[in-house]
Amino acid sequence: MLNKWKPFSFLAKPHILSPISSLIFFKPSVSVAKMVDEEPSCSHPPKDPVFEILSGLKKLGFRRFLAGDFFRVMGSSLDQLQVDKIISCLRVERPDYAVLFFDFMSNEYRFRHSRFSRFVVAHVLATQRRLKELRSVLEQMINEEGSDSAASLCELLSNGFMNWNKNNWVWDNLAFVYSRFEMVHDALYVLAKMKDLKLRASILTYNSLLYNLRHTDIMWDAYNEIKVTGTIQSKQTTSIVIDGLCRQSKLQDAVSFLREIEGKGLGPSVVSLNTIMSSYCKLGFANVAKSFFCMMLKYGLLPDAYSYNILIHGLCIAGSMDEALEFAYDMEQHGIEPDIVTYNILMKGFCLLGLMNDAWDVIEIMLNKGLNPDLVTYTILICGHCQNGSVEDGLKLRDEMLSRGFQLSVISYSVLLSSLCKSGQVDKALLLLHEMEAGGLEPDHITYSILIHGLCKQGQVQKALQLYKEMCSKRIPQNSCSSGAILKSLCRKDLIFEARMYFDYLIMNDWGQDIVLYNIMIDGYVKHGNVEEAVQLYKLIAGKGISPTIVTINSLIYGFCKRGDLTKARRFMDTVRLYGLEPTAVTYTTLLNAYCEHRNINCMLKLLQEMDIKDIARTHVTYTVLMKELCKQRKLQEAFKLLADMCHKGLNPDQVTYNTIIQCFCEAQNIGMAFKLLNAMLWNNLEPTPVTYNILIHGLCVYGKLKDADKLLISLHGKTINLTKVAYTSIIKAHCVKGDVHRAFMFFHLMVEKGFEISVRDCSAVINRLRKRCLITEAQHFFRMMLSYGISPDQEICEVLLDAYHHCGDIISVYEMVALMIKSGFLPQNS
Repeated sequence: MLNKWKPFSFLAKPHILSPISSLIFFKPSVSVAKMVDEEPSCSHPPKDPVFEILSGLKKLGFRRFLAGDFFRVMGSSLDQLQVDKIISCLRVERPDYAVLFFDFMSNEYRFRHSRFSRFVVAHVLATQRRLKELRSVLEQMINEEGSDSAASLCELLSNGFMNWNKNNWVWDNLAFVYSRFEMVHDALYVLAKMKDLKLRASILTYNSLLYNLRHTDIMWDAYNEIKVTGTIQSKQTTSIVIDGLCRQSKLQDAVSFLREIEGKGLGPSVVSLNTIMSSYCKLGFANVAKSFFCMMLKYGLLPDAYSYNILIHGLCIAGSMDEALEFAYDMEQHGIEPDIVTYNILMKGFCLLGLMNDAWDVIEIMLNKGLNPDLVTYTILICGHCQNGSVEDGLKLRDEMLSRGFQLSVISYSVLLSSLCKSGQVDKALLLLHEMEAGGLEPDHITYSILIHGLCKQGQVQKALQLYKEMCSKRIPQNSCSSGAILKSLCRKDLIFEARMYFDYLIMNDWGQDIVLYNIMIDGYVKHGNVEEAVQLYKLIAGKGISPTIVTINSLIYGFCKRGDLTKARRFMDTVRLYGLEPTAVTYTTLLNAYCEHRNINCMLKLLQEMDIKDIARTHVTYTVLMKELCKQRKLQEAFKLLADMCHKGLNPDQVTYNTIIQCFCEAQNIGMAFKLLNAMLWNNLEPTPVTYNILIHGLCVYGKLKDADKLLISLHGKTINLTKVAYTSIIKAHCVKGDVHRAFMFFHLMVEKGFEISVRDCSAVINRLRKRCLITEAQHFFRMMLSYGISPDQEICEVLLDAYHHCGDIISVYEMVALMIKSGFLPQNS
C-alpha cells in the first residue's frame, strides 16, 4: 500500500543526493563532449530507473539531464510508483525540484500522477507558502477524482502524511477546493475529519462553504461551527450569512443577525446592508430600504454606486420616480457618477408607468454624459413602447440596434413578437422569427408559444400546427400552453373531429397526464353540444387515476345546463367534494343561469343561500344573471338595487351587466332611466359597447321617440365610436314605418358612407315597409338606389315590387321588372 510506504527505503546509495546545487544547472565550464561522455548509455537498459535518474540529476544537473536522450527514452516508460519515489526523494533534498519534476512529467509526457505524488507536492508548496499553486494541484486532482472522493483522499492524507510540515494547510485547502467545486458533501466530510484530527479550518474555507450553503438551513450549522471553533470571522462571513438569510426569505432573521454582530462590535459592511436593502426593495418596501441606507451613513460607511442603484431601482418599481431622480442627483453630489445601470433603471421606471417621453429624456441626459446606450437600454425601450401598444416604435428601435451592430436578445424578439401578435400582425411576426433564426438566435418555447397563440387567435390553425411540429423537430422542451392553444383553436372553429385526433396524438406522446388538455377537449365537446363524449373523457380521466379539477366539473355542469338536464348538472356539483374540491362562484353562477332560463326561482334562491353560507363571493357575472331574472319579472327597482349593492361591494359592473339592465328599462319604456345608466357607465370610465347604443336606439325607435334616436345616432356617427349596422337599420326601418322616406334615405346614405357592407336583405326590409305603407314610388326609387350601389336583387324583392306595380296599375314598371327578373335569371311567378 502506498500509504505504508516509507520514503527513501528503496535507495541503495542514499549518499548520491549530495548537496543538490550540482543538480540545478550545469556549470558553464563543462564542455559538451564531457557532458556526452558522462551521460548514461542508452544502449543498455538501466537496472533501477529511479537510481539512474537520481544519479543523472546529480551528475548533469536538472535541466541538462531531463533534456538528454537518455531521460527521453526512460521518461516515457516510468510508472506511477517510480515517479512517486523520485518525487519523494527530491522533496527531502531539494523540494523545488520535486515540484519541477512533477510539472515536467505532467507537461512534457502528459503523465497522470498518483494521489500520493500530488499530496507530496502539495505539502512542498504549502511549506513554501505557494498557496495558488497548491490549490491548482488539488483542483486538478479533485477534477479528475470527481465527487464522493473525499473519503479515500482523507484516508491517504491521514495515514501517509499526518506528521508532515504544513499538513494542516493541505487539509484546509482540500476542503476549500471541494467547496469551490460545489462538492459540498465532500467538503463537509473533509471538515469532519479535520475536526477529529484536531485540525482547524481557515475562515476562507468556511466562507466558501457558507457561500455554497447559503440557500439551505445547513448554512447555520456551518456558521455555528465557526463560532464553536473560535475561528475569527471576516466581514465576508457576515455578508454571506446575511445574503443566505435573505435568499431564504428570512429577512427578519437577517436584520436580527445584523443587530447581533453589531452588539459584538463587528459592525455591518456596505455589502451586508446592500443585500438587505435589495431584499426589501424586491418585496416592494422601498421606504424600509431607505432606513438601511441611512444606517450606512450613520456607521460612516460610504454607499457605492451599487447601493444607490438598489434604492433607485426599488423606488422606480414602486412608481416613486421623483424620489428616484432625487437619489440619482444625490449620487452625483457625493461624487459617485451615475453609470449606464443607473440610467437604465430610471428608464425602466418611466417605461413601467407608460411615460415614454420621460424615458427618452433620460436617454438625452445619458448621451450628454458621454454614455452610449447598451443592449439593456434598447431592450427596456422596446419593451416600453410595445407595452404602450406602439409596436412600430419598437420595430424602429430594433432597426437602430441592428444598424449599430447590436444583436437583439431572445427577450427583445419575444416582446416584439408578442406585440405584433396582439395587434393581429401575425404574418409580420413570422418574418421576425425568420430574421431571429438567421441572426443565429434559437427561439425558445416561449417564443414559439407566443406565435402559436397568435396564429390560433387569427384562426390560422394549420400554420400553428406547422410551427408546433417545427418546435418538436428541434427538440425544444414543450409545455401544454402551445399545444393547448392549438387544441382550443380547433375546438373554437368547430373542427371537433380534428381536435380529437390532435388530442389523441398529444395523449400518446408524453401528455397523457395533463389535465389541462383534457379540460380543453371536454369544454370543446360541451360547447359543440356533445355532452356524451365529454362524459366519456371524464370517465377516462377517472380510469387513469388523474384527478379532475374544478374546471373539469364546471364544463360538464355547463354542458348539462345547456342541454336542460339540470338534475344531472346538480348531481355533478354534489360530486365535486369527492375529489377534495369545492364549488366556485363559476359553478354556482352556471347553475343559477340555468335555473333563471327555466324560471325556477326556488332553486335559484336555494343556491344563493348556499353561496352565502359557504361564504362564496358573488362575481359580476352572478349579479348579471340575478339582474336578468329580476328584469324578466319586471322588478326593475330590485334590479337597480342589486346594481348598487354590486358597486358597494367593490365589484365593478362590466358592459354586459349595464347592457342587461339598460335593455330592461328600455323594454319597460323607462328611457330616462336607461340613459341615466349610460351616464353612469361613462362616469365610471366604462366605454359603452355598440350593443349598448343598439339597445338605446332600438328602444327610442320602438317607443316612437324617433327625434331622440336621430339625434343620438347623428351625434355618434361623426365620432370614433364603432357602431354596428344594426343601429342604422333599426332607425331606417322605424322611419319607413312612420312614412318619413326622406330621413330613411338619409340614414341609408350615412350607413353606406360609414363603410358597412349592404346586403339585399337590408334593402328588402326597407322596400317591404315602404310597400306596406303604399309608398310605391319611394320603394321604386329606393330599388334603383340599391342597384346603383351594385347590390343585385333577389327573387323575393322583385316579386314584392312586381306585386306592388300590379296593384297600382303601373304596367310599364311591371314590364320593366319582368325584363329585369328574366335578365337576372328569375322566373316571374305571376304573369
